[in-house]
Amino acid sequence: MFQSAIEKASTFTRPLHTITRTYGGLIIPGAGTFFFVNDLGVAITCKHVVDSMIGAETLNANFEKFKAERKKLLNDNKYKNNLLGLETKYKYNKDAAVQHKNNFLNSFDEIKEITFHTHPTLDLAIIEFKGFNKILYTSHASFLRDSTKIKQGKSLCRLGFPFPEFTNFKHNPDTDDIEWTNTGIINSPSFPIDGIVTRFIADGPNNITGVEMSTPGLRGQSGCPLFDTNGVVYGMQSATKHLHLGFEIKDQEVVMDTKKMKVSNSPFLHVGVCIHVDKIKEFLKEKKISFTETD
Repeated sequence: MFQSAIEKASTFTRPLHTITRTYGGLIIPGAGTFFFVNDLGVAITCKHVVDSMIGAETLNANFEKFKAERKKLLNDNKYKNNLLGLETKYKYNKDAAVQHKNNFLNSFDEIKEITFHTHPTLDLAIIEFKGFNKILYTSHASFLRDSTKIKQGKSLCRLGFPFPEFTNFKHNPDTDDIEWTNTGIINSPSFPIDGIVTRFIADGPNNITGVEMSTPGLRGQSGCPLFDTNGVVYGMQSATKHLHLGFEIKDQEVVMDTKKMKVSNSPFLHVGVCIHVDKIKEFLKEKKISFTETD
């Protein structure tokens, strides 16, 4: 049902790949999603995705300061104690994040500057890419003009990039830095998930801000488009709510692999939360960003 719509959404939806390094040396791959709203290099995503990008600047700068101070330590019998004092100063333990880097895939030949606009109350942000010579995405989103068409039971789909499979990164021991590489798996496959509209979300009387879906938004799909069978965008995936079902199971006896055992379970229904199309268009208009609408 959504085959052609997914193909259409793929032309303007792109993955954000991230790598986060802990002080203990673990490099954790992650992903997010963004999609373009015009042919001028402007995209939207979630505010929490942008916040992690902005926070990366401070995180990386602090680690560079740490490395500079560590380099000045004398390699004598006091080195371990002095290093421990430095780690305490920067609040570093083996699980602390010390570096975070982003990679915007298949979007531009180069990016020299990025401007962010974050919504004051909603999990919504605009990204303006600048300083590129060539655009690598081939289309842009077309937003639903008449939002009264969004009704309970309407089948919609989301397309994002959960389950990161990319491996094109490494730690450079010479610089004690994490880097993107040209080797390994560069891309991760997109993943669609459909569902029906269950409820609307509002922050006051007559002020609908979101659309609830019967299926969850998956980790890595934050910022992905919500669209119909024609590829028309109805919103943007933002979060997942966990609704307690009340079907508690405690110490229920079952047979598994020829053995009797007792199991307990507290089930939840996981539903997706999407930013409403009207709120996206309002924010784009406020920032004087051009976009397309369709009936």
